[in-house]
Formats: sequence, C-alpha cells, structure tokens
Amino acid sequence: MTWSEMQPLLQQACLETLWMVGWSAAIAIIGGLPLGVLLVLTDRGGVLPNVVVNKVVGQVVNIARSMPFIILMVALISFTRAIVGTTIGPAAAIVPLAIGAIPFYARLVETSVREVDGGLVEAVQSMGGSTWTVVRKVLLPESLPSLISSATTTIVALIGYSAMAGTVGAGGLGDLAVRYGYQRFETELMWITVAILAVVISVIQFAGDLAARALSHRSPASAGPRLVLLRSRKPRSGDAAGTPAVAKADQAAKADKADQAGTDEPGEPAQLSKTP
Repeated sequence: MTWSEMQPLLQQACLETLWMVGWSAAIAIIGGLPLGVLLVLTDRGGVLPNVVVNKVVGQVVNIARSMPFIILMVALISFTRAIVGTTIGPAAAIVPLAIGAIPFYARLVETSVREVDGGLVEAVQSMGGSTWTVVRKVLLPESLPSLISSATTTIVALIGYSAMAGTVGAGGLGDLAVRYGYQRFETELMWITVAILAVVISVIQFAGDLAARALSHRSPASAGPRLVLLRSRKPRSGDAAGTPAVAKADQAAKADKADQAGTDEPGEPAQLSKTP
C-alpha cells in the first residue's frame, strides 16, 4: 500500500479517535468530578459525613472500575443502542468509553481532593462558609494542579480504550491497525498507526504536565490574597477563638499593628512617660 492510499485512511482514523476520546473525556470529567468530591465530603471526618452514601457510592465505583473494558462494551450493548440507535461506529463507542472512565476519574479526584489541607476547610467553616463555599473556594482551587494531572491520565487511558473499541467496529486508529495492519498484513501501516498513537499520547501528557506545573507554581503566590479575603468575612457567633489557621492570621495582624504603633506587646497602648 502506497502513502497516497494510506493518507486518507490515517486522516479519517485520527479524526474518529480524537472525536471519541474528546467527547468521552468531557463526559467523564463532568461526571467523575462531583462523584469524587462526594466521596470525600461524605467520608468520616468530611464536611457532610454519611457512611451509607459513602459506602454505596464507593462500592459502585469499585465495581465499575474492576470490570474489563471489553466486557463493559458487551454488557452495555442494549443501553448503547437505546442511547445512540446503533452499536457500531465512533458514536456508539462514546457510551461505554464515558461510562468506563467516570469511576476511573472519580477515584483520581478523590485522591487529589484528600490532599487539601484540612486547616483551610476549618477556617472557611468557622467563618460561616457553606459546603458549596468549601468546595468552590478551597477544595477545587487547592487541588486544581492534581486534578489536571488526573484528567491527563484519564485521557491517556481513554486513547488506549478507544483503540480496543476499534477492534469491535468502533472505528479509529485501533480499527485501522487491526483491519489493515493485521488482517491484510500491511505491517508498515500498523507501525505508522502505533507511531501516531505514541505521538498523540506524548503531546497530551506534555500539555497536561505543563499546565499542572504552571498552576502549582502559581498557587503559593495566590494563597496570601485568598486568606485575606477569608479573614475579611465576619465570623459566626461562638467562633471567637477560631481555628489554628485563623488564630495565626490574627496574631500576625496584631503584630503588624504593634510594630507600626511602636509598642512592645500587640494590642496594648504605648506607655507614656511621666514628666517630673
């Protein structure tokens, strides 16, 4: 097979793979992000502790993750036909790809969110912040670099799943490699397909790592203004002492005022010398 014959086949297969992976990755992130956050919030010691919900959701995630993708595709044939009207082609492959990736990404989100400092959560709660405020202002921003890395890992895994789906009629680079490279003994085309997959994965991994490093380097500089905004809110009644993070911030503010007033002890007025 000449290059002029390979080129349209490779172009069509690349577009099908990118289309499958793009849509399934978007659905997996939209579905897996709240699921992972829910696992953290409902765990023991979380903001909304609920053992029953945590165990049920966790068990469903574990069962979905443990199922091999090829078996999942077969098990979802009826559901896929009901959603898209067919069981073959790139559109049909998006359904099992997304369903298989949602629990995978949810566990990665859970691991990333658990790494957030609990002192920041306690500080927001002591200042009257709701659960939505804790999630939106603390958990997601603080874990954003790790969430980007988790999304990158999920997309790379989906590329491998899409190649596997191509062996059963989903199209894409996997289908091209099997139908032409293996069944028709076009070894050159098969190795070109492998090289394209390696390049695509390398580019996605590099972009994800670059974005995660950029956000990670920017997070320490943004921590100061965020704590100032948190301190500007009026605490609730009964939270005078506050959490260790709030107490430390208050001590620092008193020390700054003491230095400006020229006193030795923060919060006390300067002693005036008596004239004879």
